[in-house]
Amino acid sequence: MSADDQIKNRLNQSEEAVQERIESFRKRRPLLRDQFVTLAHGAGGKASAALVDAVFFEAFAPPNPADPDDAAVLPMPQTKRLAFTTDSYVVSPIFFPGGSIGDLALNGTVNDLAVTGAIPQWVSAAFVIEEGLDIQTLRQIVSDMAAAAKEAGIEVVAGDTKVVPKGSADGLFITTSGVGYIPDFVSLGADQVEAGDAIIVSGKIAAHGMAVMLERSSLSLQAPIESDSRPVNHMTKALLDAVPQTKWMRDATRGGLATVLNELAQASGKGVLLDDGAIPVDPAVRGACEMLGIDPLYVANEGMFAAVVPAGEAQRALDVLHGIKGGEDAVVIGNIVAEPEAMVAVRNAFGGAHIVDMLVGDPLPRIC
Repeated sequence: MSADDQIKNRLNQSEEAVQERIESFRKRRPLLRDQFVTLAHGAGGKASAALVDAVFFEAFAPPNPADPDDAAVLPMPQTKRLAFTTDSYVVSPIFFPGGSIGDLALNGTVNDLAVTGAIPQWVSAAFVIEEGLDIQTLRQIVSDMAAAAKEAGIEVVAGDTKVVPKGSADGLFITTSGVGYIPDFVSLGADQVEAGDAIIVSGKIAAHGMAVMLERSSLSLQAPIESDSRPVNHMTKALLDAVPQTKWMRDATRGGLATVLNELAQASGKGVLLDDGAIPVDPAVRGACEMLGIDPLYVANEGMFAAVVPAGEAQRALDVLHGIKGGEDAVVIGNIVAEPEAMVAVRNAFGGAHIVDMLVGDPLPRIC
């Protein structure tokens, strides 16, 4: 090999090495070495990229983390109807018995889709993070959200992070949006309910609100109460598949069961008559409610729903729900009546009845 050829070979090798180093640099993502969230993590630079890589990409495994887009490109299902919802979560404290703001935000959006009869598919999540939040705390919350998504069988496909100065966000706020599709055979609405229809709840009520309240308060009340935070989409799908004649569904979150049933009564113009002894409440939850002077009917839930089905299909509905996780305590709690119009009443064991109005005020603020 001549001297000229040797020089050219060395130059080519050098160019190749330089290109390799450039490509390696382009693919390199900054490492997260911080212990707490800082304002730099919200600036859109290396610190932001490190936080997104180490906390969010690690949990949600996006299709192409090396080339993140500004929007998720998703395949459209063959359907004419999509369901879309959005909600914000500001629960305090951000960890509580049975859950955290992470799984709560995921489950809440999945459940809002599910009770429309939709099959939830995709969720986006936006995080407003207060400066000073422990990174490990953020990891745990994101991990809880990812676990909830896995349980629900849906994907978190888009998101955003913003960091605000200390004292501006009480730790962490999360906003989630969700999309699902509605099968052609599903038709739900308050206008479809008729006198005689059965009212079903998928499980015990009031656990979530009381779990958060007891964790937040300084009361020396020791009670084995955990939030019922869970996705209900597997239950709603099983119910609709088995009883396609199902007429109405709602998840009873803020305002509790009393509020959603009042909304049903007002929208349908029919009456709702409940059997007080049939409404499922855990004894520990009932005791805590009595101590605090709160009616369980007004306490928020995050893992149960109410449904209206034809009376003749009620047992089939219960049999199906009893076989699904979270539906083991499903029960008929009352029925639709012609009178009193547009009102909810509860009948007690002695034959008397009293009117149950919508929630006035908020005895349990920031429970979701």
